[in-house]
This record gives sequence, structure tokens and C-alpha cells, in this order.
Amino acid sequence: MPVASAKYLILLGACTLCACGFRLAGSDPLPAVMARPYLSLKDPYTDFSREFEHQLKSSGATPQLARAAATATVEVTKDLVEQRTLAVSAKNIPTEYELTYTVTFSVHGGDKELLAPQTISLSRDFSFDETLQLAKEHEADILRRQMARDLVSIAMRRLTSLK
Repeated sequence: MPVASAKYLILLGACTLCACGFRLAGSDPLPAVMARPYLSLKDPYTDFSREFEHQLKSSGATPQLARAAATATVEVTKDLVEQRTLAVSAKNIPTEYELTYTVTFSVHGGDKELLAPQTISLSRDFSFDETLQLAKEHEADILRRQMARDLVSIAMRRLTSLK
């Protein structure tokens, strides 16, 4: 197959996808009311808070420093990571943990509630070996950051559904 034919087929495929309305996941535009949101965060330094602000900016929103200048207020009232022991060894040493990341947020625009409080939560299990403690703590950090990204994706999908 000549190179020109391959390029033609790729171009034809791309045009077909665009014509049918295909969009990448997470690429829905934010509604106009979310153009200049004020973020009321419980803690601005958590994984969820930082990723949420980053995703809002990536979606074209301009987070405001003052509530008065905002078109909407996103209030995060809960941003919590919990770890619980799932299994222990015969020596009563933990061998498996569960991480749970829970976030509750709501959206207000002007004097009305645009999105009632939403609680979203994700859980992940991970094994633990005390001889590999540093590596396992790093694994838990990676899991926590990934759960925060997943929670932000869920929250962004809910924000795009606002009218």
C-alpha cells in the first residue's frame, strides 16, 4: 500500500469520527456558569483539590480568588482519605490495606443551588510487606493520587451536566 493511500485512509477515518460527533472522554465543554468559578476548598493542598483546579483550568475555566467575582461557587465540604486494615498475618502484622477516598461537593450560582451536595467515593486494596515498607508507602501514595484523578473526572462529568 503506497504511503499516500495510508495517509488518505487515516484522514478519511478522522473525518468520519468527527462527523459522527465522537469526542474524547472528558472533553465535554463546561457550561457558561462555570466560566469563572470560585473554589471553596476544605484544604487547597490535597490531591483532589490540586487536580480539580488543574482540570477546571484545562477545561477553559478561570478560577477566581474572590467569591464576588465568580459566576459560580464550587464548595468542597469533604475531602478525606481513610486507610483500614483488611488482613493481618499470624504475627498480627498488617498484610493488606484498603484506601478509601471520599469527596463531597456542591455548586451554587448566584442565589440558587445548581448542583446539590454530591458525595463520591473510591476504594482500592493494596498488599503490605513490612520488609518493603518504603516501596509500599510509595504504592499507597500513587493509589491515592490516581483515586483523586478518578474522582476529579467524575466531578467534572457532573459539572458538564449543569444547565
